[in-house]
Amino acid sequence: MAALDVDYVQILSRLIEIDTSGADGKGCREAMAFLAPLFGAAGLEPVPIEIPSEAAGGLEGRMALVCHRRRQERDRLLIYSHIDVVPAEGWDAFKARRADGRIFGRGAADMKGSVAALLGALWQVRDLPLAYDLSVLVTMDEETSQSPQLEYLTSALHPGPGPHVLSMDAGFGYVSIANLGLLQLDVAVRGESVHSGLAHLGRNAVEDANRLIHALLLLKESVIQRRSNLKTHPDTRLDVMEPRLNVNRIQGGLAHNVVPDSCVFTVDRRLLPSESVDEAREEIFQALRSVPSVEWSIRRDFVIPPVPPCDDPEADVLARILRDVTGSSGLYGEMISGDLPGVATRLWGGKVFGLGVIRPDSRIHGTDECVLERDMEQLVEVLVRFLAGNRKEAA
Repeated sequence: MAALDVDYVQILSRLIEIDTSGADGKGCREAMAFLAPLFGAAGLEPVPIEIPSEAAGGLEGRMALVCHRRRQERDRLLIYSHIDVVPAEGWDAFKARRADGRIFGRGAADMKGSVAALLGALWQVRDLPLAYDLSVLVTMDEETSQSPQLEYLTSALHPGPGPHVLSMDAGFGYVSIANLGLLQLDVAVRGESVHSGLAHLGRNAVEDANRLIHALLLLKESVIQRRSNLKTHPDTRLDVMEPRLNVNRIQGGLAHNVVPDSCVFTVDRRLLPSESVDEAREEIFQALRSVPSVEWSIRRDFVIPPVPPCDDPEADVLARILRDVTGSSGLYGEMISGDLPGVATRLWGGKVFGLGVIRPDSRIHGTDECVLERDMEQLVEVLVRFLAGNRKEAA
């Protein structure tokens, strides 16, 4: 098994072969069973944690893997990862393929490649004293919602006062120090169903929804003009972080000749770290209320609160190591959202920064998702230096 222990490419290939997109969580459990002895061989103590359904939004069979290498006289470092992926159709997504310096497969970049690289780094430092009091967290359900699970795992993590929190679910070539918050609203529009030829006797919910959406698009013109003072990485083709307001899903109608009596659409509002969820929600409600004679209600209200940018000096340390290894670096905000920063800040008292293997052309969530082998190799070297406290040369 020694060859597998050190070969992070083989580890990633095996992880890709495990379909962790299933709603039942069986694939994630299989992946964690595969990973646990590898973390053990790399010098950590793996502890599987079963998560009860009441702490997982009613989902059954949820678990996490917490791996410790404690050194309590050192600063506390928590490394976060997730093993679940989005579903895939139309390509051989769960068979790893290597071509042109890339590894293809669902989860290659988001984020099984980071997990494999982390194992490669931990193996290299297994016999070295670490610069941190370390715990690694491997979770599931990140692609849906995992905030209650992260809250449940607090006691098992022993975060201590003010831990450094490194998320491996991030971009490559820079250190992320901020994310967008999220407000998602499912707006249900009620109409009255009649034969299409007698439309004057009914009320068309799809057409009413269109009127509401038009009002939201007018609001969008204002929202997207706002700017943060936090820079984004040049690969995003943005200068600074920007808010978003999108209508991402609409569903309504029974048949081509029936006036629909219901329509539901989703408003997806991404918030700058400085924005307020309550104020963003009220803005949306005001836009909806501005449309007369439409009956609507909110069916779902989902929030990932924005948090202030990370000011942890360890993020600067990681950025300097990254520059030394790769020639490029920097501290940037990311145009994504996630449960981790809010939970880590609110419950763990931590400061969250991130480094992973995602690039804009990694095609995460899409066909032919991939990761650059060179990025994984360099991430291993960066992590070795960071974990061992070796700021000048790799182990």
